[in-house]
Amino acid sequence: VQLQASGGGLVQAGGSLRLSCAASGRTFSRSYVGWFRQAPGKEREFVAAINWSGTSTYYADSVKGRFTISRDNTENTVFLHMDTLKPEDTAVYYCAAGGTYMPTIRGSYEYWGQGTQVTVSS
Repeated sequence: VQLQASGGGLVQAGGSLRLSCAASGRTFSRSYVGWFRQAPGKEREFVAAINWSGTSTYYADSVKGRFTISRDNTENTVFLHMDTLKPEDTAVYYCAAGGTYMPTIRGSYEYWGQGTQVTVSS
């Protein structure tokens, strides 16, 4: 499975961005897909995840109420809509697929994309 993350960029605080994660090579419609982020000098941390049917979603406390994860299995794509962005959301965002248990844990995922940079200016 190859994952292509896109949609990052530079935005002012309070703005919005939508990240996309497109999978090719194999469908991931039967697994969790998650987003993680890594800021300079920090560990990669969980942001959001969604189950294969889209009926269950998971969010880090720091993004709850501001970010929304969704998926389109017909297009093999997962989206992360980010609203009310804050400077502390600045990081490289990675999508991950193939998770079959504990969707908030990095080690649960088999496939990782290359990351897309999100920069929020104050």
